[in-house]
This record gives sequence, C-alpha cells and structure tokens, in this order.
Amino acid sequence: MAIKTRGLGLRVWRFLKKLFIFLFFFHLFYLLILKWVNPPLTLTQFASWISGDGLNRDYVDYSEMSTYAKLAVVSSEDQLFPEHNGFDWKSIEKALEHNEKHPTKIRGASTISQQVAKNVFLWQGRSWFRKALETYFTFMIEIVWGKKRILEMYLNVSEMGKGIFGIEAASRGYFNKAALKLNRTQAAMIAACLRNPKKYTVKPLSRFVSNRYPWIIRQMNILQSHENVQGLLQ
Repeated sequence: MAIKTRGLGLRVWRFLKKLFIFLFFFHLFYLLILKWVNPPLTLTQFASWISGDGLNRDYVDYSEMSTYAKLAVVSSEDQLFPEHNGFDWKSIEKALEHNEKHPTKIRGASTISQQVAKNVFLWQGRSWFRKALETYFTFMIEIVWGKKRILEMYLNVSEMGKGIFGIEAASRGYFNKAALKLNRTQAAMIAACLRNPKKYTVKPLSRFVSNRYPWIIRQMNILQSHENVQGLLQ
C-alpha cells in the first residue's frame, strides 16, 4: 500500500512539474506575441460578458488613437509614465501610509503599466498573490513591450463604461466618432471615468466626471510641452 501511494505521489509530482514547465514557457510566448498582437479575450472582459454587462470593444492601432486620448490618460492616471520603470514608488509609499491610517478607505497607486499587467494577464482583486503576479508582469512588459505598446494596450483593453472596453468603443459609443477624431475635451471626459467606469459615467455625464475632466485638461496643457511626453505621443 505504501509503495502504491509513493508511486502515485511520484506521478502527481511529475505531472505538476511538466505542467509548470509548460505554463512557464507558454506565458513567455504569449507575453512576447502580445507585443504585436492584441489579446483575444481578457479575464475582465470575460467576466463582464458572463455577468450580463456585455462586451463592446474594437481594438485599434496606436496611430488610430487621438493624441489627446493618449495625453489625457497619462495626465489623469500616471503623469510619470514616460519616466518610471513600471512603478511609482513615491505614490506607492504614500498609498501604503494612507491605507494604514484609513483601512476602510483604500487608496491605490497603480501605474498605467501595472494596470495593463492586471487587465491583460490577471483578474480583478486585492490579494497579495495577485499583486505579486502583477509586479512580475509589470516588470516583464516594461522590458519586452516598451512604453508605446503599453499605452496602446491600456487604451485598447481598459474598461471605459459598463461593458465598454477600449478607446475606440468608448469614442463611438459616447461621441459617435472614431478614436482618432476625439478632441481634447472628449478625451478628458473619457479619461475621467477610468477610476470607476461603471459608477463615474460619461453618458449620462456623472458629477464626478463633470468635476474631474476640467482638471485633466489643465494637466494636459502642462504636460504636452514636456519632451518625454511628446516622444510618447508621436
């Protein structure tokens, strides 16, 4: 009996070892492919579809996105995006201090790179295990993809309304135009909803978006003259 149990344990161990090796090389292959190809489906998109919120998306190339859209999300979500290596350590430190003092009012400090890592490869949640995986994937996409591809992916996969994913679907749904045609105000309004796109709606215009998008426009006016931002937007 002991021999049979030991043999079964050995077979399980060999299976898990082969599975781990397969998953390791598969995720590297998938990560590399996504440098040029958009993901067929993310876990967040799948969850939206099966929950009944729908799935409205239309991936577009970086050149088919308004410069204002790129500038707006950087101004709103991660102004140090062109400079950091995937992590804004000062913001993370401030968020940790705030969350320790106010445990019922959690404040995030995720960069655009971290949000892309979560939205493309992982699921929504706050567990330490998911956060560790997010850190790993953030590090990898910063090395493999580069800033423009990360920003392009962010604008394609981010939820921008109930069941609305990506800047093209948002632009057509809210303003009946292609993402390339978005003006400064429209881009800022979409960026303003990203904190909680189901709650902070663009159409109908929520109070939060109404109050926030003028601030985003002011930040856009400041950031657009920065050389590293100009290089990112081209």
